[in-house]
Amino acid sequence: MCKSIMHRVIRRLSCIVAAAILTACANQHGLYQWGSYEDQVYAMYSSPGKSSPDEQIAKLEADGEKARAQGRTPPPGHYAHLGYLYFQTGKLDQAIASFETEKVLFPESRPYMDRLIGRISK
Repeated sequence: MCKSIMHRVIRRLSCIVAAAILTACANQHGLYQWGSYEDQVYAMYSSPGKSSPDEQIAKLEADGEKARAQGRTPPPGHYAHLGYLYFQTGKLDQAIASFETEKVLFPESRPYMDRLIGRISK
C-alpha cells in the first residue's frame, strides 16, 4: 500500500518537473527586450565619439518603442542610459523623465535615480 502511494507521488512530481521544463523551454524571448542597449553602452565607452548622443538616443528610443509594441520591457539601465544621453544633449526635462521611468520599472534604482534627478534639478 505504501509503495503505490509513493509511486503516485513520484509520477506526479515527474509530471510537474516535466511541465516546468517545457514551460521554461517555450519562453525563448527572455525577460527583457534588449535591442541595441548593450551595444550602445559598449560603444559609448570603448569608442567614444563613434556615434553621437543623438544617434544613440534614436536607437534606444526605437528599441523602447519596439519593446512596448511587443508588450515587453527594456532591460534595467535602458532608461537611465537614455536619461544620461538626454542630459548630454541638454534636454533636461527628457533626462528627468527617463530617470523617473527607470525608477518606476526598477525600484531598486530609486536612490541613484533620485540623486541624479536632484543634481539636474539644481
